[in-house]
Amino acid sequence: MNTELWQSIGAIAESEPLMKRLTRYAKKLVKEKNDSTLMSEEEFFAKIERAEKQQGRSFASVDELDKYIRSL
Repeated sequence: MNTELWQSIGAIAESEPLMKRLTRYAKKLVKEKNDSTLMSEEEFFAKIERAEKQQGRSFASVDELDKYIRSL
C-alpha cells in the first residue's frame, strides 16, 4: 500500500494545484483521525438507545437549567 501511495504522489508531484489538493485532503484525514467525537452509525444509535433508557429531567426555567449545567 505504501508503494502505491508513493507512486500516486509521484505522479502528481509536478502539479502544484494537485499537490495543494492532496495536502488539504491529508490534513482533513489527520483531523478526522484525531477527532474523538467521531463514531460509527452503530455507536451513534447505541448511544441514543442508552440515553432513552435514562431518567429524563425537566426544568421550570432557563435559570434552573443553567444552575444544573454549571453544577456538573
